[in-house]
Amino acid sequence: MTVWGKEGVVEEMADISTKQIDRNLHVVYASDDKFAEILGVSLTSLYMNNKEMEQINVYVLDSGIAASNKEKLDSLSEKFGRAPIQWLEAKNISEVLKIDVAIDRGSLSQYARLFVSSVLPSDFKRVLYLDCDIIIAQSLEELWNLDMHGKTIAALKDAFSKWYRVNVDLEPNDIMFNSGVMLIDLDKWKEHKVEERLMKFISEKNGKIQQGDQGALNAVLTYDTYCFEPRFNSVTIFYDFNYKEMMIYRKPPKGFYTEAQIREATEHPVIIHFTTSFLSRRPWIEGCQHRYLGEWKKYKDMSPWKNAPIWKYAKLGGIRGWYIESIEKIPRRMTIRLSGVLQAFGRPWINRIKYKIKV
Repeated sequence: MTVWGKEGVVEEMADISTKQIDRNLHVVYASDDKFAEILGVSLTSLYMNNKEMEQINVYVLDSGIAASNKEKLDSLSEKFGRAPIQWLEAKNISEVLKIDVAIDRGSLSQYARLFVSSVLPSDFKRVLYLDCDIIIAQSLEELWNLDMHGKTIAALKDAFSKWYRVNVDLEPNDIMFNSGVMLIDLDKWKEHKVEERLMKFISEKNGKIQQGDQGALNAVLTYDTYCFEPRFNSVTIFYDFNYKEMMIYRKPPKGFYTEAQIREATEHPVIIHFTTSFLSRRPWIEGCQHRYLGEWKKYKDMSPWKNAPIWKYAKLGGIRGWYIESIEKIPRRMTIRLSGVLQAFGRPWINRIKYKIKV
């Protein structure tokens, strides 16, 4: 197997069959009540495609999930004969730091994962954090047993331009990663005092950080991240654009994944991550045309939310809404180039103004 290294070098790894295989999987999710249904679909795919695992222990950082939804989620572990879900009260970042932490994306519940080392059992060596908006398409055995080469986490190298890095105190070619799938070495996380460093960074920024919790994670862990193959976190941008378009749109610095690796990620994904995109909608929202929409629906139909209606599409207002409607009327090539300028330069500049970032 090959894995993409820190400086963009493809490194050969020994086949995991030559090592002792661990089939006791520990998975952590974080959710509020709104996303309980989406979590349920993800859990269904996890249980369905990991039957060879001896144990699957699921921990949910709970930010107010209703009792009725907890019952539905608990029924999934019972249905698949797995250990009961362990419900952990999510810490409120604003209360912990006693400051008003801004929500740059998603909800405040996403900050709960920053406390993963202090809320999980102390004897855990490794844990896999997953966002709710994913489905597991294949066994996680290979990812779970991944050689992290001494790093604290393993994650997907993200395709943000160098101007995003400046806003979270990084150098132009430092690693930025997508935090929706993180394999975490908990011993190293504790040894390197990651939680304390995250709290310090957020406090120093007065709770106003580009990309919220993900921005903080990138700032603290950029030099302590092993970048795994993109098939372990196949994000929506891989499907909305071809490789050339993605390079024009996102303008990532040197060392990004190759076209062959991205193709493998879309054709044989282990984890499909339905991230937000201005060009498409997510599978639980009407109008979605994602390549793996059918897979998401398949697991939804196996879940307690089988008969739950698809969410209505809410048109965005303001300048962003106007822009999304406007680009449908211009040639795709022009859309990609114009959006690339706004994505690579415009958004980081707006973030500097929004969060009063000094560079």
